[in-house]
Amino acid sequence: MNILILGSGGREHTFCWKLSQSPKCQNLYVSPGNAGTAAIATNLGIPVLDFKSIKVAVIKNNIQMVIVGPEAPLVEGIKEFFQSDSQLSKVSLIGPNSEAAKLEGSKSFAKKFMNKYKIPTAKYSEFTSSSLSQAFKFLETMTPPYVLKADGLAGGKGVLIIEDIDKAKKELKSMLLNRKFGKASEKVVIEEFLNGIELSCFIISDGKTGITFPMAKDYKKIGEADTGLNTGGMGAVSPVPFVDIEFQKKIDEKIIKPTLRGLKSENMLYQGFIFIGLINVDGEPMVIEYNVRMGDPETEVVIPRIKNDFVSLFQAVSNQNLKTIKLKIDKRVAVTVMSVSGGYPEKYNKGYAIKGLENIKDAIIFHSGTIIEGDKVVTNGGRVLTLTGLGNSMQEALKKSYNGLKEIQFKEMYYRNDIGFDL
Repeated sequence: MNILILGSGGREHTFCWKLSQSPKCQNLYVSPGNAGTAAIATNLGIPVLDFKSIKVAVIKNNIQMVIVGPEAPLVEGIKEFFQSDSQLSKVSLIGPNSEAAKLEGSKSFAKKFMNKYKIPTAKYSEFTSSSLSQAFKFLETMTPPYVLKADGLAGGKGVLIIEDIDKAKKELKSMLLNRKFGKASEKVVIEEFLNGIELSCFIISDGKTGITFPMAKDYKKIGEADTGLNTGGMGAVSPVPFVDIEFQKKIDEKIIKPTLRGLKSENMLYQGFIFIGLINVDGEPMVIEYNVRMGDPETEVVIPRIKNDFVSLFQAVSNQNLKTIKLKIDKRVAVTVMSVSGGYPEKYNKGYAIKGLENIKDAIIFHSGTIIEGDKVVTNGGRVLTLTGLGNSMQEALKKSYNGLKEIQFKEMYYRNDIGFDL
């Protein structure tokens, strides 16, 4: 089978690494791809929203399956684009349609869905520029910190958590009247702050059945001890030690089952990944957000723990035959640590040569922001690459990741030294 993965980050490199191990995978393509995917697949370099060029590549390379990594193509309707085209309609596309992708594409849509199907989440209200005065009054009824969320996709930057009410009002005004996050903040969701420890839950669904992947916990803040600005993720751990049998049962009964039931009730044929951002509030799981794809860097610790053939898994999704699949999970602990460009998540430089990649022996390298220039691998993003270690304990896995990072050098390289510190 010829397979195309859409995307260019660590998540897509992990998919590529896993699919390349399958005897069912004949030719593997990634678009746009990165330096890591180039080593085990063919990079096509087509942007993920250029649907017409993707169609040409699918036909030219006789591609039978497309796995969509990031959310933007799903929100923009790539599923419908394939389904409505006679030359593409028989190609298996792993990912939901644009209506179902609103679970990530619209915070308001997701909140209404959760309320309708009684899925535990923070109390909220939504506002537009015409209801700014009501929004101010609503803020005054809340206790700090104040959580402001741009309704639409804002590249992971549309959530503000603010302690001071005057600053919260100023930021809210900037979002609604000055379009701080562009079209994404035409509507803003204000919700109560939930205090607890976060974790990530992943489901793969074929539209009838859902299978839960191993849980993970990621680390969003740039600074050690979870300080500083939010990032796309600085590292991740799987499994999550505090998810015992009782807590897992609560997640299944109160969140996963109602979510899948709700998708069926709304007649959404959901064939793809569902990420559920959870928070453990005094022993009770609550939903922070839905994403309609795998997380990054959680993918880099979840997928290496799954022993199943991923082509067979995706075929079962496409054929709505997921009930025949039983996951085989590696019981070892997986830890990944992200190395980033100096200055990230704010302004940073690109184009620095990366040295020492060939010296990594006990960890798996997953590239995020890298490209090949001449005979060199160079930095091409804020998050550059992750090193995943597997071990019988978290300490053993962390040692492999950090020992590997010591072998790698690029100018202005930075990574956190405390991944897993709170567990």
